[in-house]
Amino acid sequence: MGKMLQNLKLLQLDSVNVLVRSHYLPLFARLGAYDRGVLDDRSFQDKQRHFFECWSHEASLVPLEMHSLMRWRMNRARAGDGIYNQMDRFAKEEKAFLLQCLDHVGKHGRTRVRDIPDKGKGAGGWWGWSKGKLALETLFDQGLLTTATRENFERIYDLPDRVIPKEVLAKPTPTEQETFKQLMQISGEALGIATEIDLRDYFRLPVADARRALAELVAEKVLQEVEVEGWKAKAYLHPKAKRPRNIKTQALLTPFDPIVWNRDRAERLYDFHYRIELYTPADKRRFGYYVLPFLLNDKLVARVCLKADRDKGVLRVNSAHGEKGVDARAVTKALGEELLLISGWLGLQGVEVARKGDLARDLAKVV
Repeated sequence: MGKMLQNLKLLQLDSVNVLVRSHYLPLFARLGAYDRGVLDDRSFQDKQRHFFECWSHEASLVPLEMHSLMRWRMNRARAGDGIYNQMDRFAKEEKAFLLQCLDHVGKHGRTRVRDIPDKGKGAGGWWGWSKGKLALETLFDQGLLTTATRENFERIYDLPDRVIPKEVLAKPTPTEQETFKQLMQISGEALGIATEIDLRDYFRLPVADARRALAELVAEKVLQEVEVEGWKAKAYLHPKAKRPRNIKTQALLTPFDPIVWNRDRAERLYDFHYRIELYTPADKRRFGYYVLPFLLNDKLVARVCLKADRDKGVLRVNSAHGEKGVDARAVTKALGEELLLISGWLGLQGVEVARKGDLARDLAKVV
């Protein structure tokens, strides 16, 4: 698990739990039925903590050794130049309330939103957050608070020096220029070959800063500029990237897996047009509410809408669609194996397939 996480560099968090929390799935796709409790312990248990939570590629779990590289965003947020304008405005307009919340955490330790006194009026447009929630999230954005743990996925906040190991906090903060160079290089290692947009999207880096860092990495021959047939943009190759003679794998991918989280990259690599439909009205969805692409060898060959029906103890396949030109028999055989595997991993008793999608009938026969 540790080696795989070092390769990925981060796990994106997401609140949707219709199947399982998204950050568990990239490891399942690569390792199979691993123990989720181990990841929980390494993320949220003090004595076993290997990762911390921060804004990276959205909210993410990141290795502790990368803490110093994540401080650029925290420092900009403290200076009023964060990634979320509403938090910047809130920090400017509610300085006294922020200090009150920070003082509360300092005195009382691990804090939930409901523990904050005088929450005040709702914050309105920010997902309906209360004033207390917006204050804690702003302090989290600024790095003045961090995630101590999560319970039922609710973030519980504390001061960084009570959560992050002292030796990690004591590590010097690199300059922004050096930070962006290192993060672009790390992105290149994680992706292997990528465009400029792919590289800066991995850690959501500012455009101008990322471009300067990329130019320096190319000049220093840390990354090599190359051309990829069919790609309009220039590509950059990391020296550790390897082209295998063949790829034999099968995996269900969360919408927030690095293979597909950049939809344009997924289309360039796999000719796979993918859009998440979580927030699309039900009658306008093409493939379903929570749709996972299915990787077979070196191609994305299908997509399935999945739901863990915990009350009935079954994995529901609400739809199953194959990509154009795929071998339906080979795809459904491999997909069926993967669905049975994930069903068992989630503690469910079997798989039930709804008759929606061109693969549904054949898939029902193999599960």
